[in-house]
This record gives sequence, C-alpha cells and structure tokens, in this order.
Amino acid sequence: MFQPSESGAYASTEAGTNLSTATKPSALLQYEPVQHMLFGRPSMVQATIKHLYALNYAEPNEWSKLMPTGRGNEVMATLTKKVRVK
Repeated sequence: MFQPSESGAYASTEAGTNLSTATKPSALLQYEPVQHMLFGRPSMVQATIKHLYALNYAEPNEWSKLMPTGRGNEVMATLTKKVRVK
C-alpha cells in the first residue's frame, strides 16, 4: 500500500520493497516458439481455427492461408505462436 509522506511523495509501507531496484515481472517471463500445423478438408481446418479463436488461443489472421497438400481435398494451415515457458 502506498501512502503520501509529508513531502507529498509516495512511499511503500511494505517492508523490503525498493521500487528503484524491483525487477519487472515481464523481464522474468520467457517465451519459446511452437509451431502448429493443421491438415484436413478446408471446412474442417477453418472450423478448427475458429474453435481455437473461441478459446482465445489464436486470432484467425495469425494462421497462414490454406495451402493445398496435393492429396485430394486436403489443405494445411500453420501457426507459429510464442508460448510462455514456466
């Protein structure tokens, strides 16, 4: 909790907190790329992309365009996503 001091500056009331040397949480986070590949009929690949969007995993425009695989009515789409490493 921060409380104003007599000079009007704010100071932390929690022991051991030093704002000038505190490490930012974002500096501790590490991310690694992971690549997803979807194969199937165009309608099923698009439905899976929409499902992953509904789960808040990836935006549809982050996926590649549907690319034919050369196997009948099969296409593929790829997504490279940076995932936080715990």
